[in-house]
Amino acid sequence: MSIINVLANHATTNPNATAVVFESSEWNYSELYNHSKKIAAYLLEKGYKKGDIISQFMLNSDLFLAVYYGVQLAGLTIMPVNIKLAPPEIEYIFNHSEAKVLFYDEKISNIIEQTSYNFEEKISTTQIKDILKSNTTFNHQIDLDENDTAVVMYTSGTTGKPKGVMLSHKNIYSTAEIWSESMKMTENDRMYICTPLFHCAGSHVFAVPTMYKGGAVVIEEAFSPDRTLKNLVETESTIFFGVPAMYAILLNKPELKNYDFSQLRLFCYGAAPMPYELVKKLKDTFPQVKVQNLYGQTENTPAATSLTDEFALQKIGSVGKPLSHTEVQLVDSEGAPVLLGEVGEICVKGPQVMKGYLRNPEETARTIQDGWLYSGDLGRFDEEGFLFIVDRKKDMIIRGGENIYPIEIEEVLYQIPQLLESAVVGVPHKVYGEVPKAYVVLKEGQSITSEEIVAYCATRLAKYKIPYEVEFLEQLPRNASGKVLKHTLRL
Repeated sequence: MSIINVLANHATTNPNATAVVFESSEWNYSELYNHSKKIAAYLLEKGYKKGDIISQFMLNSDLFLAVYYGVQLAGLTIMPVNIKLAPPEIEYIFNHSEAKVLFYDEKISNIIEQTSYNFEEKISTTQIKDILKSNTTFNHQIDLDENDTAVVMYTSGTTGKPKGVMLSHKNIYSTAEIWSESMKMTENDRMYICTPLFHCAGSHVFAVPTMYKGGAVVIEEAFSPDRTLKNLVETESTIFFGVPAMYAILLNKPELKNYDFSQLRLFCYGAAPMPYELVKKLKDTFPQVKVQNLYGQTENTPAATSLTDEFALQKIGSVGKPLSHTEVQLVDSEGAPVLLGEVGEICVKGPQVMKGYLRNPEETARTIQDGWLYSGDLGRFDEEGFLFIVDRKKDMIIRGGENIYPIEIEEVLYQIPQLLESAVVGVPHKVYGEVPKAYVVLKEGQSITSEEIVAYCATRLAKYKIPYEVEFLEQLPRNASGKVLKHTLRL
């Protein structure tokens, strides 16, 4: 159960099929596999051994995937690092992981230069290209065990220090199988990726499952509204993933009507809830494209539940039902299952659940109990078995003994036409302990006062849930996966 074996099989049975498209470059499966073999051979000839962690600090590109697959082919562990982190955060990850080698992108080498960790070797994108042009051949016999650690991904650190999530070959293979089935992928799909490949969703929900089925991955270095619209059409992509804010931006582009999107068949979104108005506008604008919500976290590779197109509007706010080979249950603070309709912590069980946290057995034991992954997310099931995320366990606001889930307030704020996006956090209060505060971003050219926002909320929320304060921002702070950094807003 290894995606390396899948890649090797495609290279043999369908070598000329397109695997990766990036800018003016296009690799077929034979070329991608051969490039990966050269990376693997290089590392093995240098003497690196199973268990060694190889770090990857790279922008989205075809080279990213060559390194990603090559390191795993060598029986080593690849560790993609979030390039948006600050140098001290990056240095913490390097030190904690004890990484041996760094593959890095020269475009962002200035960030690496601000860290002092001593790698045994640093390999730039120019050197990667030299390796791929070399006559190095892969003559090694590598015995990959499905339980070996294939990938380490550090969590985004939305709450405290990031933790190194250890994902096995079996985890990644299982997730590829699960998501490709859920999205009904075929070898004819072309997956457009402009979200970061260093993030678990970019690589394990989109790139790897697409290639598991023998489809093509179309890579953009980063999301750019005008370029993304143009490339989506020119590359004849069939599937696109974005966070809700990206869809809001694209739908507001007047030139949208000038493009032919007939090749598109599926829009996927995740990382944040998408309001009803945005889903409806998406479906009205692209009637031939299905809309699917995806839910998971790095610790489950990430794969837990999905809301498919037929329920996109009917079950707005839901993350759907458990994926294949996956169990989901809700438990109370004592670990006992809650009654239907009650809020509980979301626990996930399946072949995609991580091995554990790197060098952190205590946190691993707290997070995985009897095979169940305790997600830290709070949710409830409705009578038809659809899961609704209520909030992060740590984001819940307790105002004078009343529990407030910020997402309830955010859903109301999203109904206000002038607002592009919003986030609600708890802030200290002398009397009530804490109260909700709303941070909002206006749509371009729109205006509204904080008093008007509070008045709107007062007509739709219980009095204790109404934002005590409203603050306007140019944009919300987000991590690389698009999730709002609420701990930053609380500072």
